[in-house]
Amino acid sequence: MPVEAKKIFPIDRKPGTAVGVKLPFNGNAVFNSTYTTKDAIRNNLINYFLTNKNERYLNNNFGGNLRAFIFQQIAEENLDGLKENIESQIGEYFSNLKIEDLTIYQSPESNSVRVELKYNVVNTGIEDEIQLEFN
Repeated sequence: MPVEAKKIFPIDRKPGTAVGVKLPFNGNAVFNSTYTTKDAIRNNLINYFLTNKNERYLNNNFGGNLRAFIFQQIAEENLDGLKENIESQIGEYFSNLKIEDLTIYQSPESNSVRVELKYNVVNTGIEDEIQLEFN
């Protein structure tokens, strides 16, 4: 039975080399760096969810649009549409990610939406999850 080889990102083998920027921007020099691919992908996904449509210059379709969504009526059909939109956008902008579970919870009385995303990076063994709440 063949064993699938895992890809290891070369930058992860160099412990002092930064891969990306850590969120939130609160470091001594405005921002802190991430040093592993797992952390960089996690922060890129958080940035995606915090970005609304038309906020990114020259890429108007980028963003989870969640902050704009909480001002709409929170209903099941709206949540299903939002979930489909997020899945297609992640497939487009994060093609190396496989979504294991994407759950969107609603709380109409507090006008909030919570997103829980479990994912893995294809052929690497990297698994992670993020939880974000917008109100």
